[in-house]
Amino acid sequence: MPKIRLIRTVSFSSGHRYWNPNLSPEENRDLFGPWASPYNHGHNYVLDVAAEGSIDSRTGMVVNIKDIDDLLQQAVVRKFDGKSINDEVPEFAIRPPTLENVLDSIRDKMPPLPGKATLVGLKLAETPTLWAQWETRKPMTLTRAYEFAASHRLHESGLSAEENVALFGKCNNPMGHGHNYILEVSVSGEPDPRTGMLVRLEDLDRIVHEQIVDRYDHKNFNTDLSEFEGLNPTSEIVTQSIYDRLKSTLPVKLERICLRETARNAFEVSGQ
Repeated sequence: MPKIRLIRTVSFSSGHRYWNPNLSPEENRDLFGPWASPYNHGHNYVLDVAAEGSIDSRTGMVVNIKDIDDLLQQAVVRKFDGKSINDEVPEFAIRPPTLENVLDSIRDKMPPLPGKATLVGLKLAETPTLWAQWETRKPMTLTRAYEFAASHRLHESGLSAEENVALFGKCNNPMGHGHNYILEVSVSGEPDPRTGMLVRLEDLDRIVHEQIVDRYDHKNFNTDLSEFEGLNPTSEIVTQSIYDRLKSTLPVKLERICLRETARNAFEVSGQ
């Protein structure tokens, strides 16, 4: 019988800080960068829990959602909600309460799911532009989302004007057209035990802005960027180019790139 995957979402609000009291202020700033502070800041965390199993012939469900909710309230929400993670969750008295470490803690301490459902994935979002994700048999990933605006014209020089219009439609407009692109960059690896981070966010942000966002923002792919010279800059080609540029410049393994062109069009490259 085929497996069905159910995803249930819960949320909790917590405060935390990136600060080791055994280090000097200078050492903390060197370790945690601009987020180093002896004072808490807070987030509305959103947790997606993926459960998988066969449909129960008696209930027509993989698992009763109420049972999932009860488990998550006990194992996750009551542990973190309304708490200062550094001060009120014992394991984080010393362990940095990063997104990666909090997700790792939830995964390791998650009780067995009700019935015959199996836990197969977790996604914990700290903000709409930053989340960590774990799936069975895959490494944990950290994803950061960015936005830039750019224009392009889809036109193949080897085709006639009529053939280009037939192939690309309105996207062949001689004046071009534009998008507000959303770029998701997912990296993987082992968190630094000192910081609890897969990568320093300031380093990731700096490289992605230098290589992609600042380079592409308010540009025309056909005319302003040398890497697309002689190419038809479809979103597939742009996505591959972004992946190649970041793979060779990031200090951590690049796991996946997703370029969202519109609410209906998204393009991914991964596992190369």
